[in-house]
Amino acid sequence: MTQQKLGEILGIDPNNASARMNQYERGKHTPDYTTLMRIANILDVSVSYFYCEDDQEAAIIIATHRLSAEQKSSVLGFVESLTIKSIVD
Repeated sequence: MTQQKLGEILGIDPNNASARMNQYERGKHTPDYTTLMRIANILDVSVSYFYCEDDQEAAIIIATHRLSAEQKSSVLGFVESLTIKSIVD
């Protein structure tokens, strides 16, 4: 999706949509939390995705965001078991 299209879906004036989204992407300006939630919803990611420190973490966030509640519970159990195992080792 282009910056222009995303901006227009968000309701930004078409004359400013691409520039505004570009400023968000480059970190020149930061969207407020409500706007960030709307962007996340449009892109089908969680808001936490935007705060990931690396690509692997972002991929995990995207993958788990799209799981059912039951699947998320299973993943959490697995991750917790790994954490406990690493503490014991």
